[in-house]
Amino acid sequence: MQPLPDDLARNRPGDAVRRRIRELQPNPLLRLLDRWSADPRLRGWKVGLVGERLTGKRLDRLRGHGWFTLHAVQWATGTDIDHLAIGPAGVFTVNSKRHPGKTVWYGDTAITINGSRTRHIAASQSEARRVSRVLSHACGFNVPVRPVISVVHAAKLTVKGANPPVLVLAVEHIDRVLSGLSPALSPDQVAHIYGVARQARTWTG
Repeated sequence: MQPLPDDLARNRPGDAVRRRIRELQPNPLLRLLDRWSADPRLRGWKVGLVGERLTGKRLDRLRGHGWFTLHAVQWATGTDIDHLAIGPAGVFTVNSKRHPGKTVWYGDTAITINGSRTRHIAASQSEARRVSRVLSHACGFNVPVRPVISVVHAAKLTVKGANPPVLVLAVEHIDRVLSGLSPALSPDQVAHIYGVARQARTWTG
């Protein structure tokens, strides 16, 4: 596995997925041809890469408006956080989920895809709690983190409940919704949290 740069601000959306794809198919020419591959692992990672790139592009629109974004933040275990958004409204873990042509329904505790229950909500909440612990310890003060799921290319997205514990948003609305939330952090707090979060050792130490 290739080492991450010390400054995670250099990461592109989907970089962790690109590394997985290169591990599965090291030959660059075959990677191009493998878009029609029967290997479900390769197909799955490529579907996910499209989603992460689109979500990252939307989140990066927040830059220059008091927000900072990080992508492909990797843990020591090799797993990663798709995206982190840090701004006046707080800190958000953003998990990209691409479900082309599917019907996505979010109730109080779970997301279903074409009627099949998923672990998207529980996994996102667990990730946000873990990120909050790490950032709170590294920053020296409590850093609440709210989980977000970015739904990409779904045929229909239905969200029930006025104040869900996880924000589940169509990718095309994610920057508008986050930027419209009430302020929770001062500019100095935002800058400090971002300065800590962009260091690879924060997540791998």
